[in-house]
Amino acid sequence: MRESCVSQGKAPFAIEKSRSTSRFISLFGRSYWISVCCCIEHKVPIMIVSLSLCKQTMSLLDIPSGVLKSNFFRPRLEKEKVVILMGATGTGKSRLSIDLATRLPAEIINSDKIQVHAGLDIATNKIPEEERCRLPHHMLGVISPYTDFTATDFVDMASHAMDSILSRSQVPIIAGGSNSYIEALVDDEDFRFRSRYECCFLCVDVAMPVLHQYVSERVDKMVEMGMVDEVRSFFDANANYAVGIRKAIGVPEFDRYFRAEPYLDKQQRGKLLQEAIQEIKRNTCKLACRQLEKIHRLRNKKNWKIHMVDATEVFRRRGKDADEAWEKLVSGPSTEIVAEFLYNFSPQTLVTKPNLRVPSLPCGIML
Repeated sequence: MRESCVSQGKAPFAIEKSRSTSRFISLFGRSYWISVCCCIEHKVPIMIVSLSLCKQTMSLLDIPSGVLKSNFFRPRLEKEKVVILMGATGTGKSRLSIDLATRLPAEIINSDKIQVHAGLDIATNKIPEEERCRLPHHMLGVISPYTDFTATDFVDMASHAMDSILSRSQVPIIAGGSNSYIEALVDDEDFRFRSRYECCFLCVDVAMPVLHQYVSERVDKMVEMGMVDEVRSFFDANANYAVGIRKAIGVPEFDRYFRAEPYLDKQQRGKLLQEAIQEIKRNTCKLACRQLEKIHRLRNKKNWKIHMVDATEVFRRRGKDADEAWEKLVSGPSTEIVAEFLYNFSPQTLVTKPNLRVPSLPCGIML
């Protein structure tokens, strides 16, 4: 009965299936297999296909080397975990990175393509040394101010920084506003980053009208801190504002003022200076809008799972009330999200972990 079924062609699909399956199984070094097929359509009884049909067609040594080297044969290892903080300029990304790094075994990688340059600390709004809480900050003020820093440069440096941090059993926290550079790192063409790392994306979100008001006030404070003199020291009438740190908002806007300054009286200088400051405010607000648009594109079109943390109420408050709102609305929820991501437990459990640093009071940092 079995032989007649095969010879008469009543179940050719069973024989063909056994042949194709034998070729697949042979890749794993097996010399034979047994196939049991139920020929429902033809009402054929269950039959055992002869082992002669399952002759190995390719030895393991004959398999192309490219197949053996592929990830198909490699065991899947647990991915390393990385935290990425995003948000428009002025939303408090640096402050949140410090909060998280003081509560977790972590180090911070700067992802602001302007802050990576040395110099102009006020104009580029680098976090001051005294506010870094002695935490390691990578890629902050390390590149010549006269050199361009491309997305490829960022990917290379950030990759090395992550390897270094992970070798010390620390968590990399990437924080900054250059979303196109972060995209180049995460969504590389070779899928190298995604295949190795698992990401927790956080975005500090502030309603634009509220953020614009804060940005305006921040620019005024930067001027009070000496931004004009700082930028003047970098002024060069023949400089190219498309290269290096001179691309930073707050540098090209002063060009007209610095050129005319020696030839104007006090009133004229004051008027021209205010025009430059207002232009800085407008350009900073435009930058914030572009940054938020990019984040929404990554979230909605590229399906990045980004946790949006609303900090609008924090920016409506001042002093102690603002600090309390920050902890309640931003720092606390973000810590909970990251703790769940890293350790699969809530932040209340952090105090029971001896390897985690939990300060009794948060480090005092300005937004």
